Amino acid sequence: MAAMSASPAMTPALLTAMRQASTWLQAGQFRQAHDELERIVAANPGLVEAQRLLAGAKLALGDAAGAENLLRLALERDPQWAPTLTTLGELLLGAGRIAEAATLLERAVAGSSPDPRAALVLARYYNDSHRPADALRVATPWCASGRADAELAAQHIAAFAALGRQDEAVQGYRRLVAAVPRNAAAAHGLAIALATANQHEESVRLARSLIGSGYQHASLHRLLGRSLNAQGSSDEAEAAFRECVRLEPRHTEAHHELAQLVWLRTGDLSQATAAFDNALAAYPGDATLLAAKAAIVQGSGDARGAFACLARLVAKPQAPPVLLLRAGLAAIEFDPPAALELATRAVRGLPDNPAARTLMVAAQLGVGDARAALANCESLLAGSPDNQYLIALQTTAWRLLGDERYTSVCDYRNLVVPMQLETPAGWPDLASFLTDLRQSLMRLHNPHGHPLLFQSLRGGTETPVDLSRSEDPAISALFRVFAAPINRYLAHIGHGADPLRRRNTGRWRFSGSWSVRLHSSGFHTIHTHPAGWISSACYIELPDGMSEATTPDGTLTFGQPGLITTPPLGVEHVVRPAVGMLVLFPSYAWHGTVPFSSSQARMTVAFDVVPEP
Repeated sequence: MAAMSASPAMTPALLTAMRQASTWLQAGQFRQAHDELERIVAANPGLVEAQRLLAGAKLALGDAAGAENLLRLALERDPQWAPTLTTLGELLLGAGRIAEAATLLERAVAGSSPDPRAALVLARYYNDSHRPADALRVATPWCASGRADAELAAQHIAAFAALGRQDEAVQGYRRLVAAVPRNAAAAHGLAIALATANQHEESVRLARSLIGSGYQHASLHRLLGRSLNAQGSSDEAEAAFRECVRLEPRHTEAHHELAQLVWLRTGDLSQATAAFDNALAAYPGDATLLAAKAAIVQGSGDARGAFACLARLVAKPQAPPVLLLRAGLAAIEFDPPAALELATRAVRGLPDNPAARTLMVAAQLGVGDARAALANCESLLAGSPDNQYLIALQTTAWRLLGDERYTSVCDYRNLVVPMQLETPAGWPDLASFLTDLRQSLMRLHNPHGHPLLFQSLRGGTETPVDLSRSEDPAISALFRVFAAPINRYLAHIGHGADPLRRRNTGRWRFSGSWSVRLHSSGFHTIHTHPAGWISSACYIELPDGMSEATTPDGTLTFGQPGLITTPPLGVEHVVRPAVGMLVLFPSYAWHGTVPFSSSQARMTVAFDVVPEP
């Protein structure tokens, strides 16, 4: 419960009642909290903090309009009370009323008594909106002074990472820990920064030291699990994730990672979602948990199963928008009209929510309304011009409408460029280098053979760590070799006003990398790389004869959309892979692979590149 604003004097009895109501809110006993707070507000109409807490109870019980009215009344009585600004800003943000929400939250972090909760909500919003510089601006005053909790530190570090400045984050938190060595939250921040920079061994040591000292924080156990998993210690990682959800049963990120780990080890969806089911038994009305479980089901490749998880709930007239959105994201894979109906309802509840509006665009393409899809997509691109998925939706609408802009932005023959790798220093020839590289990559692939959730691959495995930051000699040599072809590609595409060329500063950095190993019948579903700019596929190992085959098996295809369209659209360009070949292409290009049949594997390394200013 926040410290009280200027309001009626707090008697001991009133203070006790407020604390009890706050305890009920934290325990999820919203009806008890609501009724007690209504009594308190009726007896103390000038008690702004009671109004704020009552608004929170109303929101939890589904009365968003009543919550908003109370918060606006509280702001009239005390326009500078930061917790009220934060709560109303968070409510409006969840409702998709972005501009007003951001204004209120910025006021809450800039006042004489700034609210750390506002900084967290605002930083998370800016990171999720691909505005890391703004997230850094909001979070830095708290984090640099050691006043931030672990959640805000995580957003601070995520902003550094999005800007390619992970090492700077590590250095900053090292200085902070040295300056305030007894500050456990600062040490927690350093552990997050180390993990983000792939320094997992030190992150694990620090996390374990904090836990051993008595510092109990659910997200620290989640962080420990992530770093242990990156080191290949899956048993210990699973135990850490389970401890996180024991301490915080509604920690959806930890549930997600626990489900991912169990899925990788078992390939059994019921085992992977068992912890979700336990949490939902305790919190049956938690829409966020329900949506997160459905996402796991869809991430396993079962869109119909994900929809079935939510079908009964979204049929209700007052279904929460988060469930409408999640159900729509499942339905878009097999039933665009149903997805459009769900998207329309979600947008009605979240009018400015980018995810809901993006779903509407995809559904409009699915039902054949390309003109409406294009108008909505262009509106979204005005606020997020570098979102590669939105660009892909825009170009799909252009293609359906016969718009001449499509042929220049999706000129695959010119923009998809295969190149042969050079042999890095230290190896006599490319073949011996690729042999060593394959051995290094094999150590990182999941031995159980189950694919990561939420990935485009089917019938294979993907490495879970950013290879571009690897210290393995062969892997780091590969990324040094990539520099020359990337620079040649930038010179090849040149400059212009289109979504690819307008970002060409001649400077770049890796923004993530991974390896995929497909076995027989394996393939990539058609997809884009939403946060990228230039993407890639580099072929390390191929089945015998694939490079010379006359069938399409194992080829890399471009142009066919990764969603249902009316009318259907087909492949426009094909690249036949060869060992040692690197293919570079725009991240907005729809691409996938054709299944193949062989007893031998198909191994690739891929990365995304983004521009440096």
